[in-house]
Amino acid sequence: MNNTICSLGERKYASPLLEVNWGGRSPFVDDRLRMYYNVFTDKDHHDNKELTFELAGPREKLYFNPEETRSAIVTCGGLCPGLNDVIRSIVMVSYYYYGSKSIYGIRYGYGGLNPANGHEPIELYPDLVEDIHTDGGTILSSSRGGTENMDILVDTLEKMKINILYTIGGDGTLKGAHRISEMARARGLDLAVIGVPKTIDNDISFIQRSFGFETAFSRAGEAILAAHVEAKGAPNGIGLVKLMGRHSGFIAANAALAMNDVNVVLVPEEHFDLDGPRGLLAHLKDRIVRRGHAVLCVAEGAGQDLLENQAGPEGRDASGNLKLGDIGLFLKDQINSFFKKEGIEINLKYIDPSYMIRSAPAVPGDSVLCALLGQNAVHAGMAGKTDMIIGIWNNIYTHVPIELAISKRKQIDPHSKFWYSVLTATGQPLSMKNH
Repeated sequence: MNNTICSLGERKYASPLLEVNWGGRSPFVDDRLRMYYNVFTDKDHHDNKELTFELAGPREKLYFNPEETRSAIVTCGGLCPGLNDVIRSIVMVSYYYYGSKSIYGIRYGYGGLNPANGHEPIELYPDLVEDIHTDGGTILSSSRGGTENMDILVDTLEKMKINILYTIGGDGTLKGAHRISEMARARGLDLAVIGVPKTIDNDISFIQRSFGFETAFSRAGEAILAAHVEAKGAPNGIGLVKLMGRHSGFIAANAALAMNDVNVVLVPEEHFDLDGPRGLLAHLKDRIVRRGHAVLCVAEGAGQDLLENQAGPEGRDASGNLKLGDIGLFLKDQINSFFKKEGIEINLKYIDPSYMIRSAPAVPGDSVLCALLGQNAVHAGMAGKTDMIIGIWNNIYTHVPIELAISKRKQIDPHSKFWYSVLTATGQPLSMKNH
């Protein structure tokens, strides 16, 4: 796997951070410092030659002259807690620590780089972003797609004389950023492209966690609590909560661990049968007969094989994501029909808090992560790093090539200790497949 970080060229400018009093301790990071991806070894294999990451942080020498540097920030894809926190961090560090004061916000995602859409960029400065971290969403607004003609996007960046582009988004955004970086190099442009991984599902590979994820499962806990109260407040009550997670069930799994009120977690990584002696409905019936209430938590991408193409004819959204059938409403109907046939009266309450979660401000843990991702993004950009994202691994901030980060999707391993801990918390069977 290629773990080499691209650089625009020789770094000739002394960092203005050299003038900051750090109490005699240097904050600067040497490019030669690496950390191992796999931190485990055994007594017979001490020579660890696994993948390593370049460490993030300020460099003593810079590629760009900060006072002449023009930066742009773009937020893409669906809303996610922490977007404003990252924007604020990038602006504040650029402006106050590097003295780089030409910072522009690209509105409505990559589409804002297409003049035909009429979305003029806005100038970003400290007074404008001072309090935005207390609000959800993004002051730049966002959108999906906009990458149909990448030449137009690069043309706009060239006309704006942008030196550093900060792209805040998930898999689709990073693919676009990688393409922009490739095209800029082909044109001979001095353009550093730095990604900040935003995916509420926590599904970007080689990243310990992405911002917004902690807020998502924290807020999801509130929905689970409501479902639990509703379930216990009625005869044979069932609380059904649908959460985000198109391909990875980390939000549902972590929310279940955090609350310990969930009896069944359904995730995309673990297939299940609806009917049959070992299927979901049989297990749910057993739970209702024994305990009189149940709480189910389902990730949006779970059980798609049961939906018989209910996603409709459209196929994919503007970001290229496969449109999913609604597993929440499907399960609601199937559970109600099953218990009616069984002659058992139930009271099912269905909760989908997705957009309430997406639009929420970041919780403190995410705010800290966002602030540090933003800081390290500016350090990397000023040093002329490009075609990379700021990652975190074993609580250390790292540089990860975009191509490596998008090479595969991070998912729950159904054979991992983490998943077994979820099964222990819920008490559900190891498998709900009949074969």
